[in-house]
Amino acid sequence: CMIALSEDSTLLSTLFRYRFRGSGGLGGHSFGNLFLAALADVTGDFVEAVRLSSEVLASKGHIYPATITDVRLIAELDDGREVRGETQISAARTPIRHLRLEPEQCLPLPEALASIRAADVITVGPGSLYTSILPNLLVASVAEAIGEAGAIKIFVTNLMTQPGETDGYDARRHLEAVRTYAPQIHFDYVIVNGRPISDEQSKTYALDGAYQVEIEETDLTAGVTSEPEIVRADLLDESEMVRHNSERLARVVIACAEGAHSWPRMVSES
Repeated sequence: CMIALSEDSTLLSTLFRYRFRGSGGLGGHSFGNLFLAALADVTGDFVEAVRLSSEVLASKGHIYPATITDVRLIAELDDGREVRGETQISAARTPIRHLRLEPEQCLPLPEALASIRAADVITVGPGSLYTSILPNLLVASVAEAIGEAGAIKIFVTNLMTQPGETDGYDARRHLEAVRTYAPQIHFDYVIVNGRPISDEQSKTYALDGAYQVEIEETDLTAGVTSEPEIVRADLLDESEMVRHNSERLARVVIACAEGAHSWPRMVSES
């Protein structure tokens, strides 16, 4: 999140994105998370650590953690195992049956709730569905605050599936997962990428078990008024990595916020 809002595109941002390889103690961890953990230990205040990290990265805007409680993310897997922590959950490469926080009643950050309630537009995603997006919505009062906010609510679907987390998920299943854990949130729009990735990208990502998120096209007349409007647009960045083009995505988000209807779109089935 801090990197996404950073105006610094130099080595520092690249360093914060770096994820250690291998099966050792650092394997799977990102430098950014380790830096943040160390800074929180030094300052004794996680919120202050987030603020200082944002300054280091020259991040625009305000970044608030969802909770100030020391929590653990726990996943119950389809094979019966219980796995703790983002890194271990991702490494398990096994479908997730249920996700929870421990303690379940962790305290939300008041500033985060206030910002949610005052927002004009709220976007959820893109990001790792089970280890990034949903954990924030599990924090007490966060999903409720989003649901009660008068803002336009937008869900941005991931471009690719994530091995072990969202294998076989299409755009609808991503949305259904959010509805399962945060039924209070009713999205006005769901933004999906409508452009196929290249054959070379498909082959490269398939080696790791990742595939482009599929979109089930339906006729507009099949839509239900209570359902969000599915907005399909070319959102791919022109690079070897499959990622969103931030400017294209921003234009679509702004168009949704302004109520524009000039894009190719689909309304999902009930």
